[in-house]
Amino acid sequence: MSLCCCSAATGRGVLLPSLLLGRRHRLRHPLVNLRTIATFASSSSAAATTSSLSPPQQRQVTIYVDTLLEWNQRMNLTAVTDEAEVMTRHVADSLAMLPPLERAYRGRSTSAGGSIDGVSLIDVGSGAGLPGLILAVARPSWKFTLLESMRKRCTFLEHAVEAMELSNVNVVCDRAEKVGQSFDFRERYDIVAARAVAELKVLAEYCIPLVRIGGLFIAAKGHDPHEEVRNAEGAVRKLGGSMLELCDVESMGPHGQRTAVIYVKEHATPKKYPRLPGTPSKMPL
Repeated sequence: MSLCCCSAATGRGVLLPSLLLGRRHRLRHPLVNLRTIATFASSSSAAATTSSLSPPQQRQVTIYVDTLLEWNQRMNLTAVTDEAEVMTRHVADSLAMLPPLERAYRGRSTSAGGSIDGVSLIDVGSGAGLPGLILAVARPSWKFTLLESMRKRCTFLEHAVEAMELSNVNVVCDRAEKVGQSFDFRERYDIVAARAVAELKVLAEYCIPLVRIGGLFIAAKGHDPHEEVRNAEGAVRKLGGSMLELCDVESMGPHGQRTAVIYVKEHATPKKYPRLPGTPSKMPL
């Protein structure tokens, strides 16, 4: 079972694709605790394009792209050096996480009408600010934390936040293993997101300790993450999470379809996790 979201190109290359209803696919090997999946009824409710953003928001995206490409000449932030390609491979991919994320969060929200204003989200291993900075533009009522361990990248993130005039973003320069053991961050977030950081069984130890009980962990993965998901089942369970759903997201990038893997935090993470810095990657659960 899976939620499938496909995209179609619109206009020039710098415009982002709409998310349209796609096909379901079946897993050859069923996953433990895979829950009921809903589909999007129309592209109008799920669209995540620049045209869905206000003019000020579109200007913020433009500022981000210009700043990224400028700073990329001095430090290694992305292998992409073309503006249009940044839009399709980075900005579109980041915005494509919103529809499945919001639908899953609304489905579990206990607030009246499933309101998702004021959601707190931490982007683990934010790197060049993806997806965090782009999501912060699209959802100004949310509160974002960008967690990045490399000081030079944090300097870029702080500059980008200032240049984009984002008031809903905080940059934290530290390792996920240390932050996950801090009272100020542990189990404090509604949503933890990560894109292109690590294998799921490692990433789970970085991220799940930060999710509040009942909150979500969403990881952006490649077109066929099923083996990776199966390999992470034990780690996710130890950390207090369980599989909620997989969502196929059609990407305009060179690798085509990508997958959003969504977990729900069902109970508290044991105090011993995350382990000391470097241990999760060297000795995965």
